[in-house]
Amino acid sequence: MPMPRRLLRWVMPLMISLAPWLAHAQEDSSAEGLRAQYKTMAPALASNPFHRKLVLQSEEGSGKLSGNIYAVVDHPYADVASAFKLPATWCGVLMLHLNTKYCGVQGSGASPTLNVAVGRKFDQPVADASQVNFVYSLKAATADYLDVNLNAASGPMSTRDYRIVLEATPIDASTTFIHLGYSYGYGPAAKIAMQVYLGTIGSDKVGFTVTGKNGKGEPDYIGGVRGVVERNTMRYYLAIDAYLDAPSPQQQDQRTAAWFDATEQYALQLHEMPKDDYVAMKRSEYRRLIARQ
Repeated sequence: MPMPRRLLRWVMPLMISLAPWLAHAQEDSSAEGLRAQYKTMAPALASNPFHRKLVLQSEEGSGKLSGNIYAVVDHPYADVASAFKLPATWCGVLMLHLNTKYCGVQGSGASPTLNVAVGRKFDQPVADASQVNFVYSLKAATADYLDVNLNAASGPMSTRDYRIVLEATPIDASTTFIHLGYSYGYGPAAKIAMQVYLGTIGSDKVGFTVTGKNGKGEPDYIGGVRGVVERNTMRYYLAIDAYLDAPSPQQQDQRTAAWFDATEQYALQLHEMPKDDYVAMKRSEYRRLIARQ
């Protein structure tokens, strides 16, 4: 039975916003392993269509979607590690996404929880959004290696086993190599909903991987679920970069504007709304977040 269009419009933004990363786990999860990855990817990091030192990958498996970014950020490793070993930093990053309506840290100690509300691309009450709870785990935080995991057992519809990973290691005194990954599993209900979305309101959206050229010699970009993963992978990477550029609470407006401007560099894939609408929406959501703390 086809999913009602009204329900589809509510469910799909939630599913999409939660699907940006690949936990493409390295066998050697260490500073040495990550630096070896950096050396392997050096040519692609230096020459790519993103005009950044960045490699983006995506995969579609049986009952699983994943996305992956490796990138060089122009910030010292000490700054990256000190920021992202704190659970609250992740809320600062997640809140930049259009679909994130609320993010708060609950609990303390080794395994606090990030309570995230995800909904539609307008200023939506938290009560009308869907809740996803990520358990935060700091796996490693040494002088040359950071490994942070966020895990959620379940998500909307029949999605499950979410895993967000951030690894980082210094390249030199002023730059850091990071790996941002995400993976999640899904069941029949989520698969049907995604197929309906991609056949209707999401049919013209594309990702970043070039699959060939059209009749005009222009690049053809990947669509479908891999396009979904790639768009959100880029959104979250840009959110990390924007946070590192403006990490203090007093810089919230600067961070929000910078994230939007960065996404507009890839307008074909990422444009969703005018800047004024986005900034106004985020200001409202941040005021609500502060009021609930």
